[in-house]
Amino acid sequence: MTSFAFLLIGMLLTLSLLALSKRFIGFRAQRPADLASRGPRFDPRQHLNGPILCEGVIYGPTGRVTSRFVADMTGSWDGNTGTLSERFRYDSGAVQDRCWTLRLGNDGSIRAEAADVVGAGHGQAEGPAVQMRYRIKLDADAGGHELDVTDWMYLMENGTILNRSQFTKFGVTVAELVATMRKVPG
Repeated sequence: MTSFAFLLIGMLLTLSLLALSKRFIGFRAQRPADLASRGPRFDPRQHLNGPILCEGVIYGPTGRVTSRFVADMTGSWDGNTGTLSERFRYDSGAVQDRCWTLRLGNDGSIRAEAADVVGAGHGQAEGPAVQMRYRIKLDADAGGHELDVTDWMYLMENGTILNRSQFTKFGVTVAELVATMRKVPG
């Protein structure tokens, strides 16, 4: 074999290993079933209901904090269909509103829709976690790009929800969000 053939084979093996690592290693490789036997059980109808205070940070592609936010959320449910209204206030002074429509299946599956979500998001509630995957369209002033989102929410024993989301474009992570969500005492 020629040197070029060895180089080509090496490059193909490297690309294959990178693709496999995305599937089996890291944040996107987690599966809801991995957490099914753990507790406490995350029931969106209970834990995403009523007023919720959310506080978080957004990291850019280099891992540095690019934004901080506080969000007021309100969830309400009618059987297995719910709405989650969100108002984000960013440290830049910008305000963003989003309203999710959530539909739960009897098997823990979740279908989620919002005005800036392309199509519908799909997810699963298992044990103490909820995983969602969806494509979001950024506002025109933010470039208008469509990003793929993997969103995990983990219910802690004290009722706090830890949220971690990764935003990718062409498989490359371009942002990450980490937030806490706490019910507002009524």
